[in-house]
Amino acid sequence: MISNNRRIVIVGGGVIGICCAYYLAKRGAAVTVVEREEVGSGASFGNAGTIAPGHGPINKPGRVLQAVRSLGDQLSPLYVAPRWDPGLVRWLWQFSRKCTEDHVEHCLSVLGPLGHATCELFERLVDEESLDCGYRQAGYYEVFRTRAALDGAHREAAQLRAHGYRPETLAGAAMREREVAVSETVVGAVYYPEAGTVNPHRFVCELAQRAGNHGATIVTGAEVAEVVVADGKVSGVLTAAGDELAGDLVLLAAGAYTPRLTRKLGIPLPLQPAKGYHRDRDPETGSTPRLRDTVMLGEKSVFCTPMDGFVRFAGTLEFSGENLTIRRPRLEQLTNAAQLYLDGMADDSALSEWCGLRPCISDGLPVVGPAPGLDGLFLATGHGMLGLTLGPVTGLLTADYLLEGRRPTELSALRVDRF
Repeated sequence: MISNNRRIVIVGGGVIGICCAYYLAKRGAAVTVVEREEVGSGASFGNAGTIAPGHGPINKPGRVLQAVRSLGDQLSPLYVAPRWDPGLVRWLWQFSRKCTEDHVEHCLSVLGPLGHATCELFERLVDEESLDCGYRQAGYYEVFRTRAALDGAHREAAQLRAHGYRPETLAGAAMREREVAVSETVVGAVYYPEAGTVNPHRFVCELAQRAGNHGATIVTGAEVAEVVVADGKVSGVLTAAGDELAGDLVLLAAGAYTPRLTRKLGIPLPLQPAKGYHRDRDPETGSTPRLRDTVMLGEKSVFCTPMDGFVRFAGTLEFSGENLTIRRPRLEQLTNAAQLYLDGMADDSALSEWCGLRPCISDGLPVVGPAPGLDGLFLATGHGMLGLTLGPVTGLLTADYLLEGRRPTELSALRVDRF
């Protein structure tokens, strides 16, 4: 626990770093956020915008076989680019050992309560801070073209019901009554009513402004090169430009770039960057359907999200290292896949094309907690595909831990030294 007048340096201005900054600054902590580019310019900029409470980990039975098959298929929803990378090999081995039903249930026992809490926090944030971010709590539909995939979704829905969620199963005809753009090829769907939609970039930027209103300082265009340590105690960070920012505590929320800093400190962090893509299309052109609510293409893992007058097609997991190279076939597959599920889709130009890196921990759970053996270092990273979903609850729990010493059960499962 630290006193509110001590200085906290947060590395990373994405959804996790900004949510932590907001809750800490609101309670009087002296917070400085250091962002390598602009606020919300990383994975927070272009993700699907879906708040998916209760969503399980990427570690699932069958994932290893899917990853192996992806080596020869660039269009696979989960793609591992063939290359020699010892770190990735170790990560895949650790990942494979956690692709069991027992581990999925363990993850849901942690993520389930966090999801319930984050739903309430989103509502409260948008209302109390008047956030202009396109927030809607309307749920989303996961639609399927094959019976086998639909049966798997029904099993996952049953698991979520055991954790207090209310997914609803729908036949294909019933799904088309709710969303007329869904094609006759869709045999069924699952509706997740607790889910929400938000423009992720606007959410992060709006919340950053509110954090500033509560006293947080946000420094952009400054890449942190290392965490400064003396006699086992953290004293701040050093930027690539040679500037030192002093702090009594450093909070690493740098997403996929966090291992750059933890490696220098001797902290093992089984984290790999997983590239996601988006294409934004304009329904005014007549080549993109006007969706009422978010539709997720089950077999293809593509979210189709109506957002601020456009439709965002986003998804995929690509393990190809720390790079922002756009593979055109994978990018174009987002809208090509939508043509299989949605009527009214045709070839058209995109308003925006983007890729970003999600930070994925090998066991499918984020890392939130103090670094062992190093006084003054706290980590909040590795949220994978759930960064937006878990942003507010991560920020709140971090503030509770650092300012009040509260250590809820959920954080014990996310501790840094669990590996």
